[in-house]
Amino acid sequence: MAIHIRNATGRDLPRIIEIERLAFPAPWTLASFERELTLPFSRIVLAIPENGTGATAGFLCRWLIADECHILNIAVHPESRRLGIASVLMSESINEAKSTGTNVVTLEVRRSNLAARQLYRKFEFEERRLRRHYYGPGEDAIIMELRLG
Repeated sequence: MAIHIRNATGRDLPRIIEIERLAFPAPWTLASFERELTLPFSRIVLAIPENGTGATAGFLCRWLIADECHILNIAVHPESRRLGIASVLMSESINEAKSTGTNVVTLEVRRSNLAARQLYRKFEFEERRLRRHYYGPGEDAIIMELRLG
């Protein structure tokens, strides 16, 4: 399946919020996404399958600061999962990081999110450390890192 990647705009926020709410138990707010659209180091990219519907299937939000790319959020609509959309979004961000001379890509992932951890390992991210209760009581985060340089 061909997937088109483009930058998000304010008009895309209703669909982003819909995907976010379906994907996470504690979703980001509309204000959080609006803020990301105003930050010069932040970028939200959309994955749009070229199957005729034009509906956004997933998104990724990242920061690119100095020599680090930090992936803050990635989500795929439940109807579009297991189609490689998250991999396309990750590839886009990793390739962008490489093209700008970034040395490292980092992210946090729920310890219990085995599917996401498997995806990140596919891109050779390494589990570096644990952040206890990052997502709330009993919800630890694993800090993962991909060295590019």
